[in-house]
Amino acid sequence: MVPHLITALNGPINELEQRILDSMPAIERWFRLEWMEHTPPFYTSVDVRNSGFKLAPVDTNLFPTGWNNLTPEMLPLAVQAAMAAIEKICPEARNLLVVPENHTHNTFYLSNLLQLKRIFHQAGLNVRFGSLNPEIKEPTNFNVPNGEVISIEPLIRSDTRLGLKDFDPCTILLNNDLSAGIPGMLEDLHEQFLLPPLHAAWSVRRKSRHFQAYEEVAKRFGKLLGMDPWLINPLYAKCGEVDFAAGVGMDSLSSNVDALLTKIRRKYKEYGINEKPFVIVKADNGNCGMGIMTVRDVKDLDLQNIKSQEGLTLTEVIVQEGVLTNERVNDAVAEPVVYMMDRFVVGGFYRVHAERAVDESLSAPGASFVPLAFADSSRLPQPGRKPGSSSPNRFYMYGVIARLAMLAGSYELEGTDPLAEVYD
Repeated sequence: MVPHLITALNGPINELEQRILDSMPAIERWFRLEWMEHTPPFYTSVDVRNSGFKLAPVDTNLFPTGWNNLTPEMLPLAVQAAMAAIEKICPEARNLLVVPENHTHNTFYLSNLLQLKRIFHQAGLNVRFGSLNPEIKEPTNFNVPNGEVISIEPLIRSDTRLGLKDFDPCTILLNNDLSAGIPGMLEDLHEQFLLPPLHAAWSVRRKSRHFQAYEEVAKRFGKLLGMDPWLINPLYAKCGEVDFAAGVGMDSLSSNVDALLTKIRRKYKEYGINEKPFVIVKADNGNCGMGIMTVRDVKDLDLQNIKSQEGLTLTEVIVQEGVLTNERVNDAVAEPVVYMMDRFVVGGFYRVHAERAVDESLSAPGASFVPLAFADSSRLPQPGRKPGSSSPNRFYMYGVIARLAMLAGSYELEGTDPLAEVYD
């Protein structure tokens, strides 16, 4: 299913699409050389926004859920990628332990776990689920809407190993972003592979570090293609400590918002873009977008308005350039989400939200998901087609941008690895 794009894409993005297609051999060689020097995150999903004049990642998740939204046609790619990833890490692996989130009442999340089990089972692994949830004291079955049943068991920790009753895994896959902190049960596992590593957890990771790494990647990629990296890079600013309840740090937030809007206006003027610039104020850590507010003018930063928003206990905040989305599915605003395993694009979907505007986060309650035709097209672009007219070319371009974000994730993890100094 190819979503209908209400507004024809033109200008810089069509030029970018043409340049990417013309440079495909150089791009693929560049990625190949990068992966000789850097280890890709085990699996990654990237939210991409396409404004028609800019194409950029706005969020990179190193603990992706939502695998249930990939179609059966995408699974062969995912299985092949899983095989490649496991072979690099633990070729003799027989057992894979998946540590899920505690969302046992969310049947969509449970479907995601079963999809992961399907992928790794076909890659040649026995897969079982072990929960950090203290309420899981014995193997517990949960029903999934399609009639399947998933069993989640309590984790068992020995001296240096983590497993389940009668199940000793070589590799442990976290499908839990550990935003609440890193439990001691996962630490000091000297004889097992833990993926992703603990310093990828949202309790440690910061979006500002990721986008700093992405900025470096975008500059190098821009140099390769001879283009302005701004076309693929969302500008950002880190605000540091902000206490919304007490009104502390608001001056820093205001000045960063004002400075970033000024930079964006300058770029819009350079490219003759008639849209009104905006920024997103969001938490520097945490999943699901965690957008606080869309700001088009520094005067929009009304402290009382911010205080009134529910669940606002943030202390570290970044301001990120807002990227409009120019895409629609059935007249509803949409954005592509690209899924990768190891260094390979394996599929994706459109996140669709009928109640959100083109300048708002779509990662919110009420979102729905429409599969993207990545399985047969993202790896097989169609050279010679008019820019903006070919979905395979569009999806290939999305895959390139997502892989740049994944590469930034690799840089980020290397830069924050607590053991890096030990190995140097």
